[in-house]
Amino acid sequence: MQRTGENKIMKISKLKIMIDKNILVNITFDIPASLALVGQSGSGKSLTLKALLGMLPNEMSLDLEYSADFELVAGKSVAFIPQNPFTALSPLTKIDKQFFVDELRVKELFDSVGLSYDLLDRFPPELSGGQLQRVVIAMALSNQPKLLLLDEPTTALDPKTRVMIIDLLKSLQNKENFKMLFVTHDISSAKSLCKHICVIKEGKVIESGLMDEVITSPKAEYTKILIEANFANREFRI
Repeated sequence: MQRTGENKIMKISKLKIMIDKNILVNITFDIPASLALVGQSGSGKSLTLKALLGMLPNEMSLDLEYSADFELVAGKSVAFIPQNPFTALSPLTKIDKQFFVDELRVKELFDSVGLSYDLLDRFPPELSGGQLQRVVIAMALSNQPKLLLLDEPTTALDPKTRVMIIDLLKSLQNKENFKMLFVTHDISSAKSLCKHICVIKEGKVIESGLMDEVITSPKAEYTKILIEANFANREFRI
C-alpha cells in the first residue's frame, strides 16, 4: 500500500517496541518534509513518539534502525511539542526563566513565532492558549532541531487558534528546514499540516502515502472508517 513521495526522506527502517516477547509496535515508515502518523487511541502513536525521544518505560525494549543525515538525540537534533501547552510549562516560573539559551536567542525565537518580548516577564497562567503554544514552539526550536515531533499540538486550542498554529508551523518549517512527524487522530488537522500520511492500527502500518491520495482514495477499510469518523459532521474538500 506504499505510494511514492518525496526524494529527501528520513527512513525509519525498523521500529519495534516489545515487552518481553510481546511486540507492541512493529512499523517501518519514511519521514519526508512532513508526515502525519494517524490512528485511534491504542494504535501505537504515543509509543512511537516515546521511542524516538528515548522515553520508553524501562519494561519495554526497543529495536530501532534508521537512515538520516543526523542522529536522533532528544533535546538537540530532535525536539518535541506536547499536546497541552497549559501543562507543558511550570506555572510558577516566568517565561524567560524557562529557556535554556541566551537572551538574544530567546528574542530571535520570539520574533520567529510572533510574540512580544513583554511576555517574557509573565507567568504561563497569564498567557492565552495560543500564546503558550507559540512559547512551547519557540522552546522546541531553540536548538535548531532536524526533526520536530508533535503530539496533537492543536487539540487543546480553539478552531481559530488551531489554524494559526498550523500556519505558523508550516511557515517555520520553510524557514528552518526541519522535518515534522505529527502524531494525531485528527485527520483534518493532519491534512492541513502534512503532505504525507501513515495510518497505523495495533502497532502496524495499514496504509501510507501522499495525504491527498490516501484521503480521496483510501485502500484500507480501517482508513476509510477513520476518514468518515473525522469528517462526518463537517464539509470536506480537497
